[in-house]
Amino acid sequence: MNLPGMDIAALERFLCERGVDVRGELRVELISGGRSNLTFAAYDDVSKWVVRRPPVAGLTPSAHDMAREFTVTEALQESAVPVAKTIAFDEKGSALGAPMTVVEFVDGSVIRDQDDLAALTDEQLSASVGELVRVLAELHAVDPGRVGLREFGRPEGFLARQVRLWASQWDRVKTRELRDVAELHAALSEAVPQQSAASIVHGDFRIDNTILDSADPGRVRAVVDWELSTLGDPLTDVALMCVYRAPVFDLVLGSRAAWTSDRIPGPDELAQAYATASGRDLGDWGFYLALANFKLGVIGEGITHRARLGFDAGSDAAMGAAEATPEFMAAGLRALRGGRK
Repeated sequence: MNLPGMDIAALERFLCERGVDVRGELRVELISGGRSNLTFAAYDDVSKWVVRRPPVAGLTPSAHDMAREFTVTEALQESAVPVAKTIAFDEKGSALGAPMTVVEFVDGSVIRDQDDLAALTDEQLSASVGELVRVLAELHAVDPGRVGLREFGRPEGFLARQVRLWASQWDRVKTRELRDVAELHAALSEAVPQQSAASIVHGDFRIDNTILDSADPGRVRAVVDWELSTLGDPLTDVALMCVYRAPVFDLVLGSRAAWTSDRIPGPDELAQAYATASGRDLGDWGFYLALANFKLGVIGEGITHRARLGFDAGSDAAMGAAEATPEFMAAGLRALRGGRK
């Protein structure tokens, strides 16, 4: 079987060198690929692991996000945040030619699209959403210094840097000029809160970046996809979780995403649930919603930009992702002006 980005013999040598007892033939299957990191299931006659590495094309392979993902997952092993058990990290890419993380495979359900969501009853879904919000609050309650993540990021000036980062990213990926982008960028720059909290942030928190217990979907067995994690303002996680609820996010993902379903509580209800679970004040909430919309608008534009360059060639979904951008930018402006979210 040809698996781009995977060398099974090299992976087996790497595992054995790290003291992992591989029993019987090592087999590998692709779990997911595309624009994000490649994810493989590797298993022998006894054990099963998850192997992740950067894509082979379309994005610049870098040790940065893989190191970030492994570092935070390892640090959270003894915390109240459920994560997979870490096994090994190949920072130099000696086995696969790119950095690679290996963690234990976590059995459970991943709810990616609305077909997956249909398997849950309303009661199960309500319990799942409540648990997701609770886990996010638990993550934000972790003291970075106590788990060895004091230097994991720079929370000072985080929000201002985020505004600049996504504005500069827009300049790199824009496929046309949009007046609302410049207007939203200027408004965000003026509205950056003077003070903000600091915590570990996931950076991409929603239902499909977790593994739920198959028998009890109200239990999160592991939070996954940590490559965007850092130290920053926890309300950016919350706002992004809420803005992911917008139906137009389906265009960005190219599918009927589970998290955009009208069976899930709306943004205001999610935000209030988080405030209750965490005890945090949602001050300057309009700014955080606007920043999240700005980010997702740029991401949608970037997907179409890369498709036009030949990545995701032939993907109608990728070519259409930028159609979401104007709606996100308009929603960001409404949030800053105190209008409809």
